[in-house]
Amino acid sequence: MSTRREFVEGAGGIAFVACSMTGIASAQAQGRRREVVVNGRRVKTIDVHAHCAVPEATALMGRKVEPQTLLMSNAADRIRAMDEQGIDMEALSINPYWYRAERDVARELIRLQNEKLAEACAANPERFVAFASVALQYPDLAAEQLEEGVKKYGLRGAGVGGSVAGEDLADPKFHPFWAKAEQLADLKGRLKGSGGLENTIGNPLETTIALSHLIFEGTLDRFPGLKICAAHGGGYLPSYAARSDAICVTFPDRCTKPLKKKPTEYLRQLYFDSLVFTPEALRHLVAEAGPGQIVMGTDYPFPWTRTSVDHILGTPGLSDDERVAMLGATAAKLLGIKA
Repeated sequence: MSTRREFVEGAGGIAFVACSMTGIASAQAQGRRREVVVNGRRVKTIDVHAHCAVPEATALMGRKVEPQTLLMSNAADRIRAMDEQGIDMEALSINPYWYRAERDVARELIRLQNEKLAEACAANPERFVAFASVALQYPDLAAEQLEEGVKKYGLRGAGVGGSVAGEDLADPKFHPFWAKAEQLADLKGRLKGSGGLENTIGNPLETTIALSHLIFEGTLDRFPGLKICAAHGGGYLPSYAARSDAICVTFPDRCTKPLKKKPTEYLRQLYFDSLVFTPEALRHLVAEAGPGQIVMGTDYPFPWTRTSVDHILGTPGLSDDERVAMLGATAAKLLGIKA
């Protein structure tokens, strides 16, 4: 599914002068990297939701790369955009378009992508890390590819879709992949028409469904060491999470898998990107999941936002330490990046 994502961190898964908020400042000079400072402290900012593409791999599926800004051959342009926004590093991922590919094609496609991702990171190691691609339709192969991606190519986990050719990530068939890492309903018909609903609500809805299955099917209990980072701020789940607790009280017969804790408590072991669109939305996400579970995301090069850094800096009620964590400290710890 080419536009829906979950990021699973395996391995074993942004002229701005002083603003009016006490202790927060940022400076930018034309043509220079914007440096983000919180209370006098220079902060390394890390975008965990950034995309790219490998044309040699997409050609195996008869596809062309669009938009061209996905190409890492234009790394200088991407770095310039990062510098303007105050983003020090991006964690690159590729939206999965290969989940219906034959096994041999999928194997070669993933090899090409992971090699090129590693090369892109090696060319600019201070600016990029990457998530491996995996052929999740073949869980055993995906497990091998994850291990190879991490151990051979130095990638920081795997980027996977919210579902795999219509199959939910909580399906037991995917347990071999989840085990190695510890180491959703087709709505296209109803989403046609104006508003780009397949993207506008479809992507965050799929994220919601994927996370809910992982909770209610017991996958997070089975693999408690998984570090899962959800795009789209976790979709709609954090905004209505208490209903997930209420279902098991109101209709206990519908919660068929025993869980070790309340569904909402699992939010505190998941990570979420900051791609929500108002300060109140970010404040609520922090309240539901905890400030230590939020990492910055832009969805680059898709132009949802160019102000991810300012979004975090400008959301009221956050402490300096919480802003530092969201801007990059938490992502650095997850991805093994030196702060």
